[in-house]
Order: sequence, then structure tokens, then C-alpha cells
Amino acid sequence: MSQQTTKKTAKLTIGDRELELPLIEGSEGELAIDITSLRALTGVITYDPGFANTASCLSRITFLDGEKGILRYAGYPIEQLAQQSTFLEVSRLLIHQELPSQQELRDFEAEIERHTMLHEDLKRFFGSLPKAGHPMAICAATAGALSTFYQDVKFDDPAEQRWSAAVRLLAKMPTIAAYSFKHSKGQPFMYPRNELNYCENILHMMFSTPCEPYEPDPVVAKALDLLLILHADHEQNCSTSTVRTVGSSQANLFASVSAGISALWGQRHGGANQKVIEMLISILEGKRTAKEFMKLAKKKDSKVRLMGFGHRVYKNHDPRARILKKACDDVLERLGTRNPLLDIAKELEEIALEDDYFVERKLYPNVDFYSGIIYQALDIPIGMFTVFFALGRLPGWISQWLEFNRDPTNRITRPRQVYTGSTERDYVPVSQR
Repeated sequence: MSQQTTKKTAKLTIGDRELELPLIEGSEGELAIDITSLRALTGVITYDPGFANTASCLSRITFLDGEKGILRYAGYPIEQLAQQSTFLEVSRLLIHQELPSQQELRDFEAEIERHTMLHEDLKRFFGSLPKAGHPMAICAATAGALSTFYQDVKFDDPAEQRWSAAVRLLAKMPTIAAYSFKHSKGQPFMYPRNELNYCENILHMMFSTPCEPYEPDPVVAKALDLLLILHADHEQNCSTSTVRTVGSSQANLFASVSAGISALWGQRHGGANQKVIEMLISILEGKRTAKEFMKLAKKKDSKVRLMGFGHRVYKNHDPRARILKKACDDVLERLGTRNPLLDIAKELEEIALEDDYFVERKLYPNVDFYSGIIYQALDIPIGMFTVFFALGRLPGWISQWLEFNRDPTNRITRPRQVYTGSTERDYVPVSQR
């Protein structure tokens, strides 16, 4: 991917030496200082824990402005996609950075349908894992195991083979996710039904049994489709940068995505929506009011943490949270259910938006705050919340891996460090210590 270098430069002064560094300008006007030659010219490196101010790549996939609360996939606002698109259409958009024609979308959906089944030997792989194992661990292991069934998939494959691997992964991950749930329940695995759409098929494989007929609720399937769209990509987050980092070693797509699933599993990342539900349940069962909880959340020594508020990137409202807030009401109304956790959540949000402590710290509700409530309303078990996050993020991981692969200037990821250990010293034999 070619760099959009401007004529502008940034000046850096190190001691009595002044250096001019080129600036790169993105399509939305953001500027980045190109420091690729800094160490070679000066022997100096930059220090940026968590890479919060470091661009690791040039990308055409997702634009995010945390200050303004903007999220766009390949230029298309998330609000429009959430209202008008489908998850599979968004998946193809992210991979190609263009919306498909009607025929292209039909062909893509047909390709997905043809690859939903797992190899029978891979099905037996689940039996070797403990039933109490976390579904994310099972999904990560199984995604990696796909490499043993498709050994012809390599990093430097021709484009059509990389596309085939991407389709297989998108098609088979819902089956893998559903089987991880069935395995934990000791229930028989259900084969996919290709007459169902993507989200209907997920629900069928999770909740149907051979004993009786099951037809997925279209309201539930539509709500699930929305959740997957909102999670589809989010710039260079922890799991996405992990997929790129592993892919930079020329690991294949299955191995790279397996690493991404593991990165997403952590409670600082994908596990946050589960923590939100656990927080709301603790308030409900602890006979503690929302006001009492928020009062404790402001005290450093209380050990009470407010989950689902604030974001590493967004310093404004998370646009996905706004969409899900409305979706919460719509889904619960259409399902004819009432969730006391939603009432608590709304009260927490109201308090946070009016309390100077939270306003000054820009602690607005994020996507995790409402997604967990919707998952629970859809009867998705808490242990599966992060798995569905992974299903949603899958097209983003694939798109980022493919983009890195296509970039002729790509390099293996290798951050520098500032060493703070002992200086040189002599070895002392163990008998003299």
C-alpha cells in the first residue's frame, strides 16, 4: 500500500541536532510522522506503551474518530449499515472495501452456504476437550486445527486461494461456535441447514435438537445480525493487531485468526460485555440501588468497578452504543419480554450522564454496555457472549490479514524496547554465590 506522503515535515530536535521527518496524510486528514528512518539516522527510538499513538499500518478498511464518535466501514457510516445492510454484505464490504452488486452478494452467500459443514474428523476433535472448557478456548483451538485439514493454505497463496480460505473460515466459524456450546451441554451436534440465512443457521445449530422441530425466531436472528455488524471491525484494536502481527510472520489465515480469538478472550477486550452483565446481576441480587453502586464506583478503595463505560479510543459517545440502546428497547418489545437488568442499565447511564465525576472523565456507555443485555434477551448464555463477539469480528480480522498480505511493503512486526535491567556483570559460579 503506497504512502500518502505530504510536502509537510515535522522537526525533531535531539541535543544540538535538528531532523526533518516526513508527514503522511490519511484520506480523512489525519497526520502521522513517518519515523521509519529515525533509528538509522539518530540511533534514537520512540517510547509508546500500548502503541496508543503509533500507527502500525496504512489501511483502507475502517475509519474511526474517537473524538467525534465516528465509525465508518470503507467510508460507509455504521449507522447506515446497521439500519440497511446485512452481516454477510458487510463482511464482503470489509474484504473488498466496496459494496457488492446484487449478483456478487448472491454468489458470496452461495459460497458461504457450500462450506458451512465441518469435516467429520474435526467434529471428533471436540470430544477430546473438557466439557467445562471455556467456549473461547475451544474456538481458538478449533480454528487453529483447521490448518491441519486445509494444509494447502499458505501465507503466500495466490489471491483465489486466500479468498477460498476466507470463505471457509466465515462459513465454518458459526458451526464451530455452535458445536463448542453443544459440547459443553453434552447435546448432539446439529448439522447446518443451508436454506437458513447466516444468523438463523447459528441459532438452529445452537438451540435445536433431533427430538423436535425448531425454527429460528426472525426477530432474534435480525437482532443477532445487527450485533455482528456492529462488531465487524474496529481499526487496530488488540485482537486485530494480533492477527496482523501473527500474519506478519507469514502464518496462515487460520493460525492468525486463532491468535486473534485468544486476544479477544481477555476481559479488557471482548470479555467486557460479560462483565457488564455480571455487574448488573450483582446490583440486582445484592439489593443495592444503582445510585449506591455509582457512589461506590467513584471511590478508589471500594473495589467496585463500573463496567461498560468509557473506551480506549472513543472520547465521545460510542456510535455503536447509541444504535444498541434503541435496539434493546425494540428487541425486548418485539419479544414481549421485560428485563430488569435493562432498567438498571438505563438508570446507571442516566446517573453517569448527569454526574460531573463521570462527565469530566468522558465515561460514556460503550458497545459492551448494551450488547450483553441483548445477548441475554436472545437467550445466549453468558459464556458465549465473547464467542459471538468473535463471530462478529471475524470479517474484520480476515480483511486486515488479507490487506497486510497484499501490501508489497509489509514487514514482520518487531517492536523495539528500552532496556532497564542490570548493566554488564560477570558470571559467578553457583558454588560461590
